[in-house]
Amino acid sequence: MKRFFYILAFTAVSLWFLGPLFFIFLASLTPASDFYDWTRILPTKLTFEHIYKLLVNLGGWRALLTSVQVAGIAIGISFAFGIPAGYALTRYRFRGKNMVKLVMLFTRSVPLVVIAVSLVTLYLRLNLADTVLGVGLAHAAMVLPFVVLITSSVFSGIFVEYEEAGMVFGLSRFGAFIRITMPLALPGLAASAIFAFIMSWNEVFAASVLAITNRTLPAHILSTAMASPDYFKFAAGTIMAVPALVFIFIIRKYLISMWGISLK
Repeated sequence: MKRFFYILAFTAVSLWFLGPLFFIFLASLTPASDFYDWTRILPTKLTFEHIYKLLVNLGGWRALLTSVQVAGIAIGISFAFGIPAGYALTRYRFRGKNMVKLVMLFTRSVPLVVIAVSLVTLYLRLNLADTVLGVGLAHAAMVLPFVVLITSSVFSGIFVEYEEAGMVFGLSRFGAFIRITMPLALPGLAASAIFAFIMSWNEVFAASVLAITNRTLPAHILSTAMASPDYFKFAAGTIMAVPALVFIFIIRKYLISMWGISLK
């Protein structure tokens, strides 16, 4: 009986999460003639016409490339600052360490809409408005606190004795970090990179406010597909959901271990 309730609960939770995704994918592949035919529950055939038009005719490919560039900039900048910061939070003892972590989380508690006007004014003065670099910097600022905390958790799972053993045999601290700690941390760092990519991929407000011609895919979809027929909206949902689902599926093992380490 207990096993039956486990299976029933698992089925209910799976349907709760996968049901909407299934209908989004199905609606995005439904021909226009079947989409508005209320006598049909399932389409007579499937087509990629809506996704193709959204990507090709409505400029989705260019926005897709912009999203990849922005995510790359965000990951590069956040890792350049986040890895040293996460390592320092793990390996060194200093006064106010917990306060530093709390302040980093506090930056995420301020809604971006509150500082939007000031941010746009600053970007206009620095000539960063409507540029890929400008949007990438904004995304890096949003991703950086999570990268610091996640990399700190990853490094805390690696025994410091390994580095000390390396230094005993002649390595410097930096050499021990590069040759011992980094190889052991690579799976967790790869997971955090993909996590940062997903955060940048799904962000829409900053890209909508800071750019007009160089908008990322979510901002582009928000400005084009939302004024289009409903099947284009579902096609946009499919385009947005598939990469995130694929990346989460790839890193699912490391993502769970990453959060498990952070709970120590």
